[in-house]
Amino acid sequence: MLSIAAKAGKVQSGGFLTEKAIQEGVAYFVIIAEDASGNTQKKFMDKCKYYEIPYTIAFDSTTLGRQIGKQERTVLAVTDAGLAKQISDKLD
Repeated sequence: MLSIAAKAGKVQSGGFLTEKAIQEGVAYFVIIAEDASGNTQKKFMDKCKYYEIPYTIAFDSTTLGRQIGKQERTVLAVTDAGLAKQISDKLD
């Protein structure tokens, strides 16, 4: 499902772009890699809580990157509400 979202251009990945998507209100779901540093995990969990965006901690950074056809990624945001709900439901 993440690969479909990425091919549709509905994923922002990497720290800078994910943070920007959260702050601009276009992120509907955030995935943080299990092996992201404690500081990175805390930063994005805090931002998601503040902006009331659902998030999960799942996958390692290599797997997360591969899911969207990129190299390692520690964090990404899904920017389509429908796809975000489907991905969130599958990960629960």
